[in-house]
Amino acid sequence: MYWQLFLTFVKIGTFTIGGGYAMLPLIRQEVVSRKWLTEEEFIDIFAVAQSLPGIFAVNISIFVGYQLKKKAGALCSALGTIMPSFLIILAIALFFTNARENVWVERAFKGLRPAVVALIAVPCISTAKKINLTYKQSVIPVVAALLIWQAGVSPAWIILAAIAGGIIYGLKFKQNIK
Repeated sequence: MYWQLFLTFVKIGTFTIGGGYAMLPLIRQEVVSRKWLTEEEFIDIFAVAQSLPGIFAVNISIFVGYQLKKKAGALCSALGTIMPSFLIILAIALFFTNARENVWVERAFKGLRPAVVALIAVPCISTAKKINLTYKQSVIPVVAALLIWQAGVSPAWIILAAIAGGIIYGLKFKQNIK
């Protein structure tokens, strides 16, 4: 089981480009199809992993590994997720010391950009559907994304505003219940 965990997350780490959100569809497919987690458990782990510091995909892999095989499973899953990226970056550093000046490396990265955008958009849309996000509720993440992308607002300010909004909404909502 440890090797299966390790090799599954090596596969995920190797064949996804673009970081955590781009890895999400492959992680979901692997862990749900193997019945390591239910769809609902995966969405719960996804929510918790987003709120923790660190690399998103590694957080998910640690949760999955820990749920299946405790500490050793968490270690195998984390190493499986991290190892491919580490080795690829190491190879780039060794063989392409001037990677920014290498025309082939630059073209490869430019070619990957549209694929990364799609890999990030698909899990966002599918997760929104699964949690029954309404059009009204989807305004907040869309506005936040536009503020960061077009207006150059720091994500830290967006997070602080969301915290303040959540507190205000929670206080107002609790008052309405009483």
